[in-house]
Amino acid sequence: MPTRKHYKVHWTHAASVDLESIVDFIARENVSNALEILTRLRKAAANLKSFPLRGRVVPELAGIGVYFYREVISAPWRVIYRVADVDVYVMMVIDSRRNAEDLLLERFTR
Repeated sequence: MPTRKHYKVHWTHAASVDLESIVDFIARENVSNALEILTRLRKAAANLKSFPLRGRVVPELAGIGVYFYREVISAPWRVIYRVADVDVYVMMVIDSRRNAEDLLLERFTR
């Protein structure tokens, strides 16, 4: 039986800053909740090492013909990433309750 391919997950600087900002903001009100969200988001990204193509293509980017960015949802957060060979790059983490189209287009079409 063939062995399953494992990918290496990397957090970009921008995604790390996104995660830190989210956790810091939530921690102002509830440290316990902030730590829970941190754990959930890290786990969502870590799970990509086995099945990185399970996430959907980012709809806002697909609408303009950009299909290589994918996302997994850990409600209400969107973990957006790109797969390259055996590497997964977490590009950003955003709140899905906000209009993300402008931010996505600015960050990914430069």
